[in-house]
Amino acid sequence: MVRRGRQGQAGRKLSRRDRPGAVHDGHGGSRGRRRATSTALAALGLLLPAAVGVGIYLFGTRHTPDYNSGLYGEHGAAAVDLKARLGTVLLGLAVIQLALAAWMYGRLPGPGPAPRPVRLGHRVLGFLLFLFSLPIAYHCLVTYGIETSSPRVAVHSFTGCAFYGAFVAKVLVVRSRRLPGVLLPVVGSLLVLGVALLWYTAALWALDGDVAPGFSTVGPV
Repeated sequence: MVRRGRQGQAGRKLSRRDRPGAVHDGHGGSRGRRRATSTALAALGLLLPAAVGVGIYLFGTRHTPDYNSGLYGEHGAAAVDLKARLGTVLLGLAVIQLALAAWMYGRLPGPGPAPRPVRLGHRVLGFLLFLFSLPIAYHCLVTYGIETSSPRVAVHSFTGCAFYGAFVAKVLVVRSRRLPGVLLPVVGSLLVLGVALLWYTAALWALDGDVAPGFSTVGPV
């Protein structure tokens, strides 16, 4: 009788544990939590970069331009020339980082698989590129703000806002394991494209005698 009682209790416990509804609820709860986490990350990945870009735009439109603002001790035309040359260096760094990324993804013909130092160099270079861009962006934003007086300066202003939003998006993609991996090369390519467009609409214009093919000569750098 004792044995049967214990077996009956074990059977009842087993049946409660193995109920189909209970198993379904457990798996459904974990799936629901994963979906909620993925949705929250996707929302954060969209909202935070947008907030950064919009914040820069709002500051630039409400800030009173300070045309006497300097860059590394240079003012006026000298600051414009220095900023153009620094922007060219920035473009060179972006191209090198793009080449390293292509090597990492096996898109660079010849060298073979990328060794570990290439990945480290890619990350370090990206961080340096971001730091290097800050004084240039600060001078541009404080001195001129957001300008729409011509297509060239409008494209330059909006691209500058989007660039830092895209940088935040790349950081989120790198740090998250739940977002699709294909987003990383896409966002990275957009960053390089942004640097190239910023250079084309400002640095090239200044270094080429206030001329950028496809744009008029009106507007600040």
